[in-house]
Amino acid sequence: MKKQIIIATLALGAFVIGTNNTQAQDSNPVSTTVNIILSDVISIDSGSVTSEGIVDFNYVTTTDYNTAKNVTVENSLIVTSSKNFDVKVKAEGENFTSGTDVIPVSVLQVKAVTGGSMVGTLNQITLSNADQVLVSNATLGAKKSLSIDYSISAEKAQTVLLGKAPGTYTQKVTYTATAL
Repeated sequence: MKKQIIIATLALGAFVIGTNNTQAQDSNPVSTTVNIILSDVISIDSGSVTSEGIVDFNYVTTTDYNTAKNVTVENSLIVTSSKNFDVKVKAEGENFTSGTDVIPVSVLQVKAVTGGSMVGTLNQITLSNADQVLVSNATLGAKKSLSIDYSISAEKAQTVLLGKAPGTYTQKVTYTATAL
């Protein structure tokens, strides 16, 4: 009982002292202004699989030339944007090249596919050296991912690729995210 009286007395004393300190602090209030400064941003993450990536189509056997080939690259692009945006794609030139030999870039189809977190109108395009919209009106957000299918039809393999000189034909494909 004696301990309870002592504890109660100490608690009452702390309350009274705390009340006096609080009153002293309230008599001279100060304030500060906090600003949150926002800017519009849009960026394709340098960690995107497409960034300096390589997509290979190997034609080694007759079966390769007689069937369609498709390569899907999961999470090819990762975009952060403060506004809705379009994703555009283009080849840096008119042809895939191997030395002086060429194959037109139109042999390749590029398609935005579902499965990532990017939401918008997903399109399929025939590659060219002009900007084309692969995804239109994608919704704003952080780290919106997109998977991409690259394909060459059996018909194009037979009519465009068959008979070309052996070698590795190369072309850079560029993706751009543009705020709306």
